[in-house]
Amino acid sequence: MNIAVNTRLLQKDRLEGIGSVIYNTMKRITIQHPEHHFFFLFDRDYDDEFIFSDNITPLIISPQARHPILFYWWFEHSIPSILKAIKADLFISPDGYVSLSSKVKTLSVIHDLNFEQYPQHFPWIIKKYYKYYFPRFAHRADRIATVSEFSKRDIITRYGIEENKIDVIYNGVNEAFKPLSSAVIEETRKKYSDGIPYFIFVGSIQPRKNIKNLLIAFELFRNNYPQPFKLLIVGTKKWWTNELEKTLKEMKHREDVILTGRVEEDELLKLMGSAYAMTYVPFYEGFGIPILEAFNCQVPVITSNVTSMPEVANGAAILVDPQDTQSIASSMMRIVEDVNLAKELIAKGIVRKNNFNWDKSADSLWNSVIKLGIKE
Repeated sequence: MNIAVNTRLLQKDRLEGIGSVIYNTMKRITIQHPEHHFFFLFDRDYDDEFIFSDNITPLIISPQARHPILFYWWFEHSIPSILKAIKADLFISPDGYVSLSSKVKTLSVIHDLNFEQYPQHFPWIIKKYYKYYFPRFAHRADRIATVSEFSKRDIITRYGIEENKIDVIYNGVNEAFKPLSSAVIEETRKKYSDGIPYFIFVGSIQPRKNIKNLLIAFELFRNNYPQPFKLLIVGTKKWWTNELEKTLKEMKHREDVILTGRVEEDELLKLMGSAYAMTYVPFYEGFGIPILEAFNCQVPVITSNVTSMPEVANGAAILVDPQDTQSIASSMMRIVEDVNLAKELIAKGIVRKNNFNWDKSADSLWNSVIKLGIKE
């Protein structure tokens, strides 16, 4: 069989979110299924590290699709032409975009519908594109995979998709996230937080990640906790706003907030594993991989009680209302003052993490392929 895969988000040194999912699932699938030929469809130059096996043919398809007009052209003109040329039996699109113009059997992976819940967080033209096309993409796809029961229900409710058309495929976690020695923790804290314990947030700094309320909650915590403590925010400042800057400047304990920017993976592993606890309290998540990364590092977690996060944590984290800064601050205080609670959360996280790995994710995605009639 000829299987085409939308791999435009496989970008060297930028494997965040969906790119990481594509990398970890497609690497396993292509290696495990040499009986099929895969065409990886890029929209720009690619790195050879993404050509995982001999049964992959990489193709660069113009134009570079990074704007709604170019999204349209790439998926409605370029993709149908290439699918016809390579005689594709199946098109897998791991970022949810599909071709409405092609009749090739299609498997779409829709991670979440955050643009439906928080349209105000998106540029006008992006919002219009998503809200117009994604319902059509969902109906056009022959099968849909998504990353949580929450996202499945969201797709069913908002778009009227049949339940039996959607498969839930949990994300995995990078096994490089693991507990660190006391020496490495001491060294990392010395480098980043003057040797002081810290809470950590990891992710894109965008409005739905709730950084403003996290800052306010940390200020409340520091006002009531007499010992030194820091908050590390790890992620690109692409969406850093004037409102966030104002919130930070008005904090009495602003010097205790450390913005690292984006860091390389080896540093992220150290930062996560050296944290006292993770404070990950977005308004909306389709999944929430950082929760699993903290579990793997045996770092206790405070996370939101909304959308997919209770499903992922499943009793192994403190759940808080992301709108309630006092609730977040109180949970910070609890986890710092109650050592037994922190140990209990760590123990539960160790058990919970065993439900998630990329081998399971890849196998589940391949099962979705089989349901479309692709023979093993």
